[in-house]
Amino acid sequence: MLQEQDTAATPHRTHQPDEGRFHAIRQEDLHWVGFAAYPPDVRLAVVVGDPSTSGPYTIRVRVPADVKMMPHKHPEDRVYTVMSGVFYIGLGEAFDEARLTAYAPGSVIVLPGGQPHFHWAKSGDYITQITALGPLGLDYVDADNDPRNNAAVRVV
Repeated sequence: MLQEQDTAATPHRTHQPDEGRFHAIRQEDLHWVGFAAYPPDVRLAVVVGDPSTSGPYTIRVRVPADVKMMPHKHPEDRVYTVMSGVFYIGLGEAFDEARLTAYAPGSVIVLPGGQPHFHWAKSGDYITQITALGPLGLDYVDADNDPRNNAAVRVV
């Protein structure tokens, strides 16, 4: 249960990266880029923070229709919010369509660090927003699925 804090008694805390001033990030201002660990057509946009360092970050990931993210895991705990489309995620070390669960926009998924999982843009494009404490990590269960190990599909 949330309890209101007495702000007069709470000492000032140091701000996290990108959180020291009021500002808004509009969807049209996001800068979508490739990420070496993702399949070539998947894009990432940093919303707040720096996912390459220690500390909180928020990113968005845009996955086009029919793209599969093969089984992988992240060292950090993550909270996913489905922004658009339907997000299909399954748990386990082998891609298994029968293990996928569909989540509609507005759904929130809590994914503990170290949990093997996979995604599929089965019914069309989707965008998820991910909040975590960095640094961002991604390790594929099968190294042959990692675009960083396959020069033919590597994102530059």
